[in-house]
Amino acid sequence: MEELSRLFRSAADHAAAYRRSLPDRPVGVPIDQDALADAFSGPLPPAPSPPEQVLADLLAAAEPGLVASAGPRYFGFVVGGASPAATAADILAAGWDQIATNAVTSPAAIAAEAAAGAWLKELLGIPPSASAGFVTGGQAANTVGLAAARHQVLADVGWDVERRGLIGAPPIRVIAGEERHGTIDRSLRLLGLGTDVLDPVPAGPNGDIDLGALRDVLRAGPPGPAIVCLQAGNVNTGACDPLREACELVHRHGGWVHVDGAFGLWAAASPTTRHLVDGVELADSWACDGHKWLNLPYDSGFAFCARPAVHAAAMSYAAPYLTGSGGAHAGADLTAESSRRARGFAVWAGLRELGRDGVAALVDRCCSLACRFAEGLTSAGFEVVNEVVLNQVLVGFGDDARTDRVVAAVQADGTCWAGGTTWRGRRLMRISVSNATTTEADVDRSVAAITRIADLEATGPGS
Repeated sequence: MEELSRLFRSAADHAAAYRRSLPDRPVGVPIDQDALADAFSGPLPPAPSPPEQVLADLLAAAEPGLVASAGPRYFGFVVGGASPAATAADILAAGWDQIATNAVTSPAAIAAEAAAGAWLKELLGIPPSASAGFVTGGQAANTVGLAAARHQVLADVGWDVERRGLIGAPPIRVIAGEERHGTIDRSLRLLGLGTDVLDPVPAGPNGDIDLGALRDVLRAGPPGPAIVCLQAGNVNTGACDPLREACELVHRHGGWVHVDGAFGLWAAASPTTRHLVDGVELADSWACDGHKWLNLPYDSGFAFCARPAVHAAAMSYAAPYLTGSGGAHAGADLTAESSRRARGFAVWAGLRELGRDGVAALVDRCCSLACRFAEGLTSAGFEVVNEVVLNQVLVGFGDDARTDRVVAAVQADGTCWAGGTTWRGRRLMRISVSNATTTEADVDRSVAAITRIADLEATGPGS
């Protein structure tokens, strides 16, 4: 047991040392992929290896290929670094090694999910009576929400999709904004609906759905089962759809409203930004991520449903051997997994660490820093093309080729990391401010680096 303690302490010490290095280490550096692959590959040893040697080998192999995505100057993919309490809780979750299937396999894991789920609904403006499934991320949350929607809209016309499947089922219309996230399309594929059922709705100038166009699409379509996917937080601009008006409109037509709020739903947690998601409580299902703006470890997403019985009907199953199944719906009943890791411990710890005011302050600070980014890059002579309403900034550096060169050079430089995207037919740098440890100094340092690199690009051989 002492050897086990030393091994765990060593892993925790290395993890803590890495986290302490984040403010100063390069965010991303050019990687020798062949050397990295060689460090991990080779024949599987025929004999067992001492755990401490395995840990040392892993550290040596992985270190050159680590990206400082948990650090304060990583602005890619709308992800935050996991908070101290949430990370510590995740370490405990690995050590406890619980099966979070139901309250029999791990009473503590399910209790943590229940408590954290209630806190999440309070913060996000979701009715307290809604169910909350703890899933792996936004993709899984959208899939669960749309599975519940599929169940209900077909049940409304007398079709049991869980028993009869989709062959011969009444057709379902799925209406979504043309700037929806790609996980919506993949969820439709996974659920057997396919992407041909999509009826796209044009977006407004900043990427939010055009309400008048939504009204026209609803009127123009045939009667029958309909699911409408709305968005809180456009993946490029941060814009939020007009949820109150859209929900009321869809419900007048008898449709189900699913809100993809992977990061934008966190606007509800701050009085400053709450107006952007006014009416969120009127939806039927919601998807949200924890490893984005809430700064939780990865493998943390949430699927909420206004009708818990529908949620469970779409996702749950029972088996004679599965002790604890068939009772109160929780845990695996609300997700697509049975062998679930106890991710609720980290959610509970992260929320407890921040508190209601801390979550609001995190949202406000990231929004303020995004505006600082936009102001700094505009002052440097570059074009910010979106209205900065949350934590997303889109920047152009002239033509598409130059913008791509600037993005690649910024990533190679290592001062900060920002990704590239295509929006409205243009290549742009996409900056997402989501990390709780990012400061004004980090933004200013990043603006200076981007400006230096872009100016070099303007005078270099490709200019």
